[in-house]
Amino acid sequence: MVDEWEVEIPALTGAVKRRAYVYLPDGYYYDDNRRYPVMYMFDGHNLFYDGHATYGKSWGLAEYLDSTRTPLIVAAVECNHDGNGRLSEYSPVDFVMKNGDKIKGRGKKYMDWLVGAFKPYIDKNLRTLPDRSNTAIGGSSMGGLMTVYALAKYNRYFSRGAALSPSLWACGGVPDFVLNGRFGKDSVLYMDYGSKEFSNHGEQKKIFSLTAQTLMEKNVFLTSRVAPHGVHSEASWQKCIPVFMNVLGFLPQSD
Repeated sequence: MVDEWEVEIPALTGAVKRRAYVYLPDGYYYDDNRRYPVMYMFDGHNLFYDGHATYGKSWGLAEYLDSTRTPLIVAAVECNHDGNGRLSEYSPVDFVMKNGDKIKGRGKKYMDWLVGAFKPYIDKNLRTLPDRSNTAIGGSSMGGLMTVYALAKYNRYFSRGAALSPSLWACGGVPDFVLNGRFGKDSVLYMDYGSKEFSNHGEQKKIFSLTAQTLMEKNVFLTSRVAPHGVHSEASWQKCIPVFMNVLGFLPQSD
């Protein structure tokens, strides 16, 4: 089941409210003693309901988790829909768009809120396994970029991440936060890109491969994948769910 409520991110948008989502596995209410790992995700509005998704198509994540009986809590918040607010909040770096728009990266402020306010709220109100080894993060596009950033700079909170179609192009090369990142010895990262989307941004294939190489040199347990015929869309990312869930160790529960 998916619960919804409203949250505020004072450092970014003051008292403006946005929707938060939490997926609870079917067995959550049948065993009051069981605790669950948590995966925090970006773009919460795109994960569960077609009616909430920006382009009318969600990941269908709840259906996958229900059908596989995966014992996992997913907590997510919708993005900032105001102008370039999403790009700003989901970027740890300043960059310039093709149309000339200058984007001020406020990803650090977002992550400080996530680990300083949102995660503690989830851990306080739900039966979670709050330790690093049971906490993951994931997202796509700019959310994929933020996932790599979170694993590099907030590694004491997250041991695992899934970065789908990460917008590495915004960094203009291998991100400094990867080059200078300190990854725990057991850090696991799934990182992919759709085969049909490399051409969306110049040098993306090169940046992707060099970033993967750097992560491997830093001893991250990396699964780097080119998704066959993949495009930059929720429908493509939905097809990747079984793959990255398996890589992160969130496996279907057998009878």
